[in-house]
Amino acid sequence: MTQHNLFDRSEHEVLWFQRRSFLRAAALWTSLGGSLGAQAQTRSNIVTLVGDAQVNGSRLLPENTIRSGDELLTGPGSSLVFVMGDSAFHLRQNSRMKVEGDTGGAVVNALRLLTGGVISVWGKGPQRMISTPTLTAGIRGTGVYAEVFPEQDNRSYLCICYGVVDLEASTARKLVQADYHDAYWGEPTARNGVLLTPAPLLNHTDEELEYLAQLVNQRTSWQITGRKGAKDGSAYGGYGSPGSSDPSGYGKSTP
Repeated sequence: MTQHNLFDRSEHEVLWFQRRSFLRAAALWTSLGGSLGAQAQTRSNIVTLVGDAQVNGSRLLPENTIRSGDELLTGPGSSLVFVMGDSAFHLRQNSRMKVEGDTGGAVVNALRLLTGGVISVWGKGPQRMISTPTLTAGIRGTGVYAEVFPEQDNRSYLCICYGVVDLEASTARKLVQADYHDAYWGEPTARNGVLLTPAPLLNHTDEELEYLAQLVNQRTSWQITGRKGAKDGSAYGGYGSPGSSDPSGYGKSTP
């Protein structure tokens, strides 16, 4: 397992891919042709749903289909894995997210994460976008983890797990090309004059990206090259190594 820091998240949230229910659902998804099968058969694009979730204010059911224009809300202890086009997503518990694109369509052009966390794998193609209250990321052929912390004035976290991202926070802009986890905080107000600050590998793992990539017939950069970056924190701005007492940067201990 990837070494990882947890901040305001529990261990089971990053081990969702080990659940029997997910493994069975993923096997069925793959046997039916994955994302191509979903489009051809117009079946549900929900791979697995655990707990309670809502779509546009109504209860979300496993047989439903998530489409662009939908707003998703997950409750405590919930987990939602779904596929749209050539992209796969895992929405964590206590999260609210808007899926944007042509209304009612089967392809997502953007995610607007209002609170909570989402891990995603995007196929190559036109640039798409993830936005949070404090940052915007233009993405293409990328694996990304994003999380919003309302109790920290909506301070946002974004890890470019692999791929190319145009990252913006207000007036700050940075082009990031990563092979193995390059993470940033989008600060609500500048810290020492900086709006985009380095961050550790936080609240997500390599294995999550690998399982999502598999759902859409992709592989992560480290699966392709056969090598990973350092796991001692040096790949993530030089701090926040496993065992660090303050991955948040706000003086709060890691569980």
